[in-house]
Amino acid sequence: MPGARTFVIVGASLAGGTAAATLRQEGFDGRLVMIGDEPSLPYERPGLSKDYLRGTISRDQLLVRPAEWWEAHGVEARLGARAQSLDPRERTVTLADGQRIAFDRALVATGVRNRAFDVPGADLAGIFQLRTVGDADAIHRAAAGAARAVVVGMGFIGAEVAASLHAMGLEVTVVELFETALYRVLGPRLGRVLEEIHRDHGVDLVFRDTVERFEGSAAAERVVTRGGRAIDADLVVVGVGTQPNAEILHAEAIAANGGIRTGPSLETPFPGVFAAGDVASHDHPVFGTVRVEHFDNAIKMGEHAARAMLGATDTFDDPHWFWSDQWEHQIQMAGVATTGRMIVRGSLEARSFAAFFLDERGILRACVSVDWK
Repeated sequence: MPGARTFVIVGASLAGGTAAATLRQEGFDGRLVMIGDEPSLPYERPGLSKDYLRGTISRDQLLVRPAEWWEAHGVEARLGARAQSLDPRERTVTLADGQRIAFDRALVATGVRNRAFDVPGADLAGIFQLRTVGDADAIHRAAAGAARAVVVGMGFIGAEVAASLHAMGLEVTVVELFETALYRVLGPRLGRVLEEIHRDHGVDLVFRDTVERFEGSAAAERVVTRGGRAIDADLVVVGVGTQPNAEILHAEAIAANGGIRTGPSLETPFPGVFAAGDVASHDHPVFGTVRVEHFDNAIKMGEHAARAMLGATDTFDDPHWFWSDQWEHQIQMAGVATTGRMIVRGSLEARSFAAFFLDERGILRACVSVDWK
């Protein structure tokens, strides 16, 4: 259509896919291009470490929208295409093959990538990281012929993968640098609640230790820790953190936490260019500058960014909420801080509680609950 605007979304992610859907729902009828470096249409990642990894749901059940929705709503899905750079002044996105796409407004929803784990033997077969649906497929296949697994790292992904692999019949050992489970997110007291849940289900936990090397002839057969442990393994899953895929924009748009800097409405320092999801570092009116890597945040940011691209100027002020299913327990958290004074309702020992975190003024900043209704 002559004169129609072109909106480009870089990242066929949950945030990017949600933004595309919201743009159409809000009446945007211009050209809409969504670029994704994976070959898959936008899908939800939480199931990758849980139901999908265990084989209890299908790939189609992960999709943000049914496969036929995108073409029916005029979304040009450029899948398996990597966006190399975005020029906010020329208003173009350049793909790895040299193709340039001009835009009127753009959204960067490129997410994060797993941190490399650079120790001797890390290139052996049988060592996996989990980020994509393809990664989950590979781990599921390897688990089918395995008896013993080692999980390196016990953040949420490591904890969920450990529970899933154990449920699939494997003996599981977790090696974690910090003093307890989910230490950086929950702190020591709440982390120990999760630690004991995993121990009660038979997971072997090794804390305050890390991997020195992997050993094996062609594939990983053993994990050797700096503390001197040698742990036999048929497969290894490494989860030692992530880093934002922010390189597509100029350095002046990168925040101290590595994400893409945005203002209250999710617009970057470059007018007409927005960011959402795991890669976005935004100015929250309560929490200050934060970057949140969770499912619910990606959806809400995608919706908000889409409306901002259409001219809305509202502040993104969601308090941030997420959940994690581990064994028969559900953990939920709202807010972003787990420091300061903690008040518990319920019982840590009974594993049914809500823990409220207050700042120095006594103002509520976060809540963490386990099986609390």
